[in-house]
Amino acid sequence: MDINNNILLLNDANPYNISMSIAARIKERRLEQGYTQKKLASLSGIPLPTYRRLEQQGEISLRSLILIAIALDMEADFNQLFSATTYTSIDDVLQKSSKKRKRGIHNR
Repeated sequence: MDINNNILLLNDANPYNISMSIAARIKERRLEQGYTQKKLASLSGIPLPTYRRLEQQGEISLRSLILIAIALDMEADFNQLFSATTYTSIDDVLQKSSKKRKRGIHNR
């Protein structure tokens, strides 16, 4: 897989494409470590059909995904998920820092 396959364009950012991209990267890591699907499923403690569904359909529970990440020694990647705000300009920094509210809006 070339590097362009790991880059999602804005119009491709939908749940299916994102999950299939994650599944493809997991498969790459699995193959790099020389694991079969059965071996990685066993190491992560999930059923083989669950793992196969991930690679084929991009569907898996968060818990199982974390177990796979641990088995591949990639759990640190979860620390980056939703970790910090990304600013594109100084105006973004100033605008976001001027807002005082730290709670969500109440739905009525």
